[in-house]
Amino acid sequence: MPIIRLKDIRDMSSEDRQKRITELQTELVRLRTMTKAGGAIENTARIRELRKTIARILTIEHEIRLSEAKEAKKL
Repeated sequence: MPIIRLKDIRDMSSEDRQKRITELQTELVRLRTMTKAGGAIENTARIRELRKTIARILTIEHEIRLSEAKEAKKL
């Protein structure tokens, strides 16, 4: 199950998406550090979920920027 649904990501403002990306990246670094240090984390699948969610947010952000650029080009 994704951490954030696509509909929710699309409804966010650009600043909210950027804020959410930094939060998720911080959590990802923390979990990776724990595993590298030899510690056991509760849910190892969480790392994969975080990576995929970050990629989804970045993809939607890129799509929105491209569509804005295309509309600006039309005008």
